[in-house]
Amino acid sequence: MVAAPPNPLHLVAGDEESSKRRQILDGARKVFLELGFDGASMGEIARAAAVSKGTLYVYFPDKAGLFAAIVEEEKREQGKVAFNFDPARDVDTTLPEFGRAYVAVLCRPGGGSAIRTVMAIAERMPELGSRFYTHVIAHTVDRFAAYLEARAALGELVIDDYQLAAWQFMQMCQATLFQAFIFQANPSPSPERIADVVDSATRVFFAAYRPKQAD
Repeated sequence: MVAAPPNPLHLVAGDEESSKRRQILDGARKVFLELGFDGASMGEIARAAAVSKGTLYVYFPDKAGLFAAIVEEEKREQGKVAFNFDPARDVDTTLPEFGRAYVAVLCRPGGGSAIRTVMAIAERMPELGSRFYTHVIAHTVDRFAAYLEARAALGELVIDDYQLAAWQFMQMCQATLFQAFIFQANPSPSPERIADVVDSATRVFFAAYRPKQAD
């Protein structure tokens, strides 16, 4: 007996649902950024997304749920970036490569909008802020700290507190770049500018954590 072919209508419906959800999220993001969480209404979001309020409520029960979906999307987007923390790679290669990739993600066009939005609502919705911090920021710090510990075990670094060292390097890589970007004082930094700042951060990090050479 020959199996029946997949139902093409089911696939189309799934595609349409995904497309509609994307349409709603894009409209909601625009409204949240323009009006803030408190100023946004489901009616405004429906208009921005070019859907009816009835359709909007089919996908999301309220604006808190919609905002949570945007946070989750940002978490997934940043999670797509695969920083290479292979413990077999030397620090001279890994640190500047990671620093440049990290700042490029942090300051990518449009990326700051999501971060600003999460920061603005974190006090009112701490569970969302905590979820973003844990799954995006702290997760990267933990992986980087584990890499530093592995390289220290090989004698390449001398570090007492791996978490602190990981935070220090990542914060130095942001210096002069992230705050100016997040507050919209400057646009996304160029790759050349990112490289200059990260190379400086790498030199400072090595000065603090490389084994001292005997005289």
